[in-house]
Amino acid sequence: MTAAPSDRGPASRRLVLASASPRRRQLLEEAKFDFVIEPADIDEENHPPLAPGDLAQWLAVAKCAVISDRFPSDVILAADTVVALGSQILGKPGDAAHAREMLGQLSGTIHEVITGVAVACRASSLKLEARVHSTVQMRNLLANEIDDYVASGQWMGKAGGYGIQDADPFVTRMSGDLTNIVGLPMQKTMELLAAAGIRPRTRTASGSG
Repeated sequence: MTAAPSDRGPASRRLVLASASPRRRQLLEEAKFDFVIEPADIDEENHPPLAPGDLAQWLAVAKCAVISDRFPSDVILAADTVVALGSQILGKPGDAAHAREMLGQLSGTIHEVITGVAVACRASSLKLEARVHSTVQMRNLLANEIDDYVASGQWMGKAGGYGIQDADPFVTRMSGDLTNIVGLPMQKTMELLAAAGIRPRTRTASGSG
């Protein structure tokens, strides 16, 4: 599903997802969108000092800009998710030790999950941005629970070192959009894509789709 350069008019513009995240891909597929994938692969550690929500949005816009340069005729969707423990930003762990440290910090806390979303089309000078906040309460974790989870590898590529969709996500309560915590707030994303002329497939009269 890797993208190739295109020269399309407004009626036939493709949707390009600027992310290799399997969770974002799954959410878009479940919502019946047609799209191709072109990861932005930007340096997420090299950024200005920003508050958590501002950083998530800044990174989403930066990813969107990179892929818009490659595919100016297409509609680009980019997102970035951060976990905020107060003013502290927890992104994706760099290794197992980092994941263990993050989970220790989040154990027993109430923290925020913030996703910045950006949609753009260079050919039509379209630039749309949004951010979505959700709140998560995590139970107290035992040291062996953290060790077992880290050993499973499920922390890889996940902001805060855990996933709400995991078999045991350690979460006791949440408020807000569940898909935001997964990594792509679908209600807001669909609003932005609709404004860009991108909509999911619709069922035919016979019910197939």
